[in-house]
Amino acid sequence: MSEALVAAEASGAVSAAPGPSGARRFWRRLRTQRAALVAAGAVALLVLVALAAPLLTALEGQDPTTYHPALVDSARGGVPTGSFGGVSGEHWLGVEPQTGRDLFARLVYGARVSLGVALAATVVQMLIGVSMGLGAALGGQWVDQLLSRCTDIIIAMPLMIMALALLAIVPSSFPRPVLVALVIGLIGWGNIAKIVRARTLTLKELDYVSAARLSGWSTLRIARRELLPGVAAPVITYAALLVPSNISVEAALSFLGVGVKPPTPSWGQMLTSADVWYQAAPQYLLLPAGALFVTVLALTVLGDGVRTALDPRAASRLRVGTGLKREAGA
Repeated sequence: MSEALVAAEASGAVSAAPGPSGARRFWRRLRTQRAALVAAGAVALLVLVALAAPLLTALEGQDPTTYHPALVDSARGGVPTGSFGGVSGEHWLGVEPQTGRDLFARLVYGARVSLGVALAATVVQMLIGVSMGLGAALGGQWVDQLLSRCTDIIIAMPLMIMALALLAIVPSSFPRPVLVALVIGLIGWGNIAKIVRARTLTLKELDYVSAARLSGWSTLRIARRELLPGVAAPVITYAALLVPSNISVEAALSFLGVGVKPPTPSWGQMLTSADVWYQAAPQYLLLPAGALFVTVLALTVLGDGVRTALDPRAASRLRVGTGLKREAGA
């Protein structure tokens, strides 16, 4: 029987069933993690709200910059009139103290700024980090030493202090959300470069990369065709975990007064003046703080799920776990 199978396989009569593609394997592993799926749904909802901010505020009939002085009590220092901070059919979440600006409109537009800055900063970090890591791994000894020392300097720099210094000296005429994204991206790429360099040094010693080199491929072609697919998984994993960190940094910079400036709404910028109103108008503090908490938590859980789904050891763990369940059931 075994000889017949060997002969059939040799003649092509029996062929192994093709395995699932990389995307299908990733989705299959991710589906087993319910927490990651819930987090993905929350992130998708947040992104949808951010993209649909103009439509949502149009349905409410408000915008994030119009002042409503009649809705605040100037005799009490600007506390919103009415119950629950001025909640009404026209202002779904109430109004902002002192100015009377609509809180719902500022919250949904603030999601656009916070998520947009974090995603843009992550893209900048990915581009610089991958380029520096590949250059260090594929360059000569002097190139590797130079780029590695530059990476070490970037990693050693305190992110918040450097960002505060850079944001303080740039003219206010420069678009602030773009500036914040660039500053975070230009300072926070060091760890990505380290990851890419280490992974590339491992991949370049493998047989298929050596074969491509012996075939006369250029270094750029080898990096694009053979090495980049190999470093994609750890880079995507780190990027997924980096987005919530960048959201927190943007919120902290805006809270310190050097990030996004009024009247542009941002969750961190909203928290800048909300800390003195937590007793008179608690929703002014709780709404942006709660939005930040939910967003960072969802992105962190999703990033951990992506890391597990992209882990090449996940498939073997799943198979072992399935086998153990079957033996226990038997």
